[in-house]
Amino acid sequence: ANVTADAMKEDGTVNRAALPTIFNPEDLHALEAALDVRDRFGGTVTAITMGPPAACEVLRECLCRGADRVILITDRRAAGSDTLATGYILSQAVRKIARYDFVFCGRQAIDGDTAQVGPQLAEKLGLPQVTCFERFTDLQDHTVRVRRNVGNGWEVLEVKVPVALTVLDIANL
Repeated sequence: ANVTADAMKEDGTVNRAALPTIFNPEDLHALEAALDVRDRFGGTVTAITMGPPAACEVLRECLCRGADRVILITDRRAAGSDTLATGYILSQAVRKIARYDFVFCGRQAIDGDTAQVGPQLAEKLGLPQVTCFERFTDLQDHTVRVRRNVGNGWEVLEVKVPVALTVLDIANL
């Protein structure tokens, strides 16, 4: 309903200033999964986003929902970044955090729907990844057991942490 002819610039990039800033639904489920892990097993939750200054609204919501800290990456030079550049930039931010066990990402963004950033981020960080994450079943001795949706059923996987997970919109239900 909010997409008009003003949504695209002449160079083919998205005119984010013409669109409202909203919380990507699958990223919201990723945040909820991270908060659940923190509540069950300890730790802290840091929410990171890359975008224009208006993305602060989404980060404020992260804090209201329980995130311990938030980070906004904003730079005109990153405007119009494709998924490869976005994955690289986000990987550098995660590296700055230094110590982490989980990197949660929404499966895909609602603007591009490519589902590429999470896997590219995992690759840049050298992490194993679990896509289509639904829920944790266990965490012991630096090994996590997770359930992932494969369309017509589920797989239960065991993976050592640190790990990157892309979270579905049906997670945490």
